[in-house]
Amino acid sequence: MPAKKCIIEVAKDGPLLVKNISNLKNSKEETIVAKDVMALCRCGASSNKPFCDGTHGKVGFSGKLEKYRSKDKRNKFKGDKVTILDNSGVCAHAGYCDGNLPKVFWTFENEKRIPHPDNASKGEIIKTIKKCPSGALSYKLNGEVYDEIKREPSIFVSKNGPLYIAGYPELKDEIGSKPDSREHYTLCRCGGSKNKPFCDGTHRYIKFKDDEN
Repeated sequence: MPAKKCIIEVAKDGPLLVKNISNLKNSKEETIVAKDVMALCRCGASSNKPFCDGTHGKVGFSGKLEKYRSKDKRNKFKGDKVTILDNSGVCAHAGYCDGNLPKVFWTFENEKRIPHPDNASKGEIIKTIKKCPSGALSYKLNGEVYDEIKREPSIFVSKNGPLYIAGYPELKDEIGSKPDSREHYTLCRCGGSKNKPFCDGTHRYIKFKDDEN
């Protein structure tokens, strides 16, 4: 029998309805018991994180996109050997890029962050980009875009941060949101992102806490 399709449905002003994803872990690398269908919190206020407990209805959570969000657009930064594709609109601020390769990803021109693909080897850049959980970073070689990694479907509950989604789960919502990479993306669970359902790094600024996971 074919494997059941892995789907994440974004309920309007409510939780993420996850279907057929059994690999669910937290930042402590603990396996969380998953069900065939489960509701994961995205308002940030559940007392049973990462699961929804209905609190979104009490706190008046809204899942709408906000006007003043970062532009959701892939920008190209061409180097001699590799082109970096960078979409800051879906960046989860996980820090793998500027933390591992600041000479490429933490460089500025006129106070604007501009990646410099010639400041490191092609191999170093590709290795760093593959660590990006949000899909904000990808790369192009010889005209072909590389933005996917073949993995089993999984959800990782990051420490005080978003849900890391991997393995091609299909994302469904009423506005047709599309992740930059179909294979991996990050979904907001603090309730504060201006680019819902995706994480935009707001959890860092509102000091979102989830001590259990």
